[in-house]
Amino acid sequence: MSHPAADDVIALYQDHAAAFEKLRGAHALIERAWLADFLGLMPAGAAPRVLDLGCGAGTPIARHLIEQGCHITGVDTSQPLLDIAQASFPEHRWIAADMRQFSCPDTFQGVIAWHSFFHLTPDDQRPMFARFRRLAAPGAALMFTSGPAQGHAIGQFEGRPLYHGSLDPAEYRQLLADNGFEVLRHVANDPNCGGATIWLARQAMAA
Repeated sequence: MSHPAADDVIALYQDHAAAFEKLRGAHALIERAWLADFLGLMPAGAAPRVLDLGCGAGTPIARHLIEQGCHITGVDTSQPLLDIAQASFPEHRWIAADMRQFSCPDTFQGVIAWHSFFHLTPDDQRPMFARFRRLAAPGAALMFTSGPAQGHAIGQFEGRPLYHGSLDPAEYRQLLADNGFEVLRHVANDPNCGGATIWLARQAMAA
């Protein structure tokens, strides 16, 4: 089921890209510990391929992953934010697309949807797990943020409503399991990460 505020998320980030980038880029990297766990699941050797869904302008998440040796494919619906990412990190790949429809022939050692996946409605979130499965290489790490419980929450950004949606934690666990992911760590309202609710999972290795 659609929601009026959910339908406005794409336009909101397109219209206020500069304000979002200024806000996001000014924050300290409070996600560092979670990103360390995510990176710890990457294979040794060549630069791991990481898919950043809802990458924005690439700061601070993609920037940190790049600094740690990852090769990033960033996907976002806001062309103004992607233009900033392309200018800042030209050796990486930045694609204008909706994560709900994004597909490519590549697979990735890491898939991350940090503070982006939760802008989808519950009905749009459910099919994403099969998409995660198709994009994840064997043994790949998956990390995303959600709400702590099933429902909707409406914030505010630049005077407009900003939608957030969530499934029940039990349903997330089931969807992950159904698509071959093992939950390694889950914290609701993590006080050490700005109150974010975070999931870290790993795709099964090939037989």
